[in-house]
Amino acid sequence: MKKPEVCALIQEIGIVPAIRVSSAEDAHFAAEAVSRGGVPIVEITMTVAGAIDLISHLVRYHPKMIVGAGTLMDTEMARKCVDAGASFLTSPGLDPTIIEFAAKKDVAVLAGALTPTEVISAWRAGSDFVKVFPCAQVGGDSYIKALKAPLPQIPLIAAGGVNQQTAANFILAGATAIGVGTELIPTEAIERRQSDRIRELAQRFVGFVKDARARLESRKPKRAAQKFDGVEKCEEK
Repeated sequence: MKKPEVCALIQEIGIVPAIRVSSAEDAHFAAEAVSRGGVPIVEITMTVAGAIDLISHLVRYHPKMIVGAGTLMDTEMARKCVDAGASFLTSPGLDPTIIEFAAKKDVAVLAGALTPTEVISAWRAGSDFVKVFPCAQVGGDSYIKALKAPLPQIPLIAAGGVNQQTAANFILAGATAIGVGTELIPTEAIERRQSDRIRELAQRFVGFVKDARARLESRKPKRAAQKFDGVEKCEEK
């Protein structure tokens, strides 16, 4: 899938599941369960053992799934992930060299940032989305709302502390998407191989995003219909 399509799907779905588990087998299980729940997007973090091989496997055997690489710390790791087939790259903090590398490879990038200065710097450097992390620790949805007021043109992904109670609020505050970890993929559900539970949670988060967007749409002022009396008269000169 090409970069514009990847960005469009991330924007459409509005959820980027971060898979941070102990083994590649667990991560593979989580990715399949989330995808069946209506979220065909997964971020495989580099903290997963065998992460790069897993990315390659998912890309090969799940062509409809958008597979990204997360927790990238340098361009060398980013290069290995792109070679494995990663469709997008994310980092926990702002690293302009990763953004530059992604641009050269024509791969979507979700650069991490926290402060307004970092958010602006990431956007100017060419990041397709800016992942505000960690969100909950600095004010949650109120912080996203504060950032969006002066920076409406920057698509923000709220990550860090997003759960079922706060998901909709982040979208209502102006986030283009949310990054969700264990609240979507509970450790217990992985250990017990409860794929139905993860699938249900994925569907629930999809619902939160859709409902919040519908509420935003309903708040937009409606333009009054203008009467048309016939052929327009040109102004006389």
